[in-house]
Amino acid sequence: MRRVAVPAVVLLLAGCGSEPSGPQDVVVEAGPQRVEAAPTQYCVDGEGQRYETSPPIVEVSPDTAIRLTVPDAVAERGWSVQVFDEGLEQLLGEAPVDAGEAVFEVDSDDVVPPAFYLVVVEDAVEECEGFSGAWPVGFLRAGTAQDGTTTEPTTPAPQG
Repeated sequence: MRRVAVPAVVLLLAGCGSEPSGPQDVVVEAGPQRVEAAPTQYCVDGEGQRYETSPPIVEVSPDTAIRLTVPDAVAERGWSVQVFDEGLEQLLGEAPVDAGEAVFEVDSDDVVPPAFYLVVVEDAVEECEGFSGAWPVGFLRAGTAQDGTTTEPTTPAPQG
């Protein structure tokens, strides 16, 4: 009985403190919402990898704090936040993040278009020949359609 228990404990302890084998998600908090965004690309063992994943779309109210938290390895390597239009086609701006920082905060009203993407971009990795990790997250301010146009409420306002 003791022979079985000792190896089981050793196996359990062997997993403690080990690095994750693949890319970790970025945590996105906007008001009371919390979602995890998977990368669309990442450098794994010196090879650039692309993933078939759809970025999450988060609906936010005006003047909502948005917090992006990256894995420790990304914070150590360095990263920035790129702002794209609602089609994830046009780069609107970029915000650098201080070296070693794992958290970036922005207000939903700091971005002009009502529908936009924030893309966490890891600094390029030399062994991947400039290829870097990317985690896009879409944001849609309340009252805005996904194509960026303003929408009217579907229910009429109560008449007093």
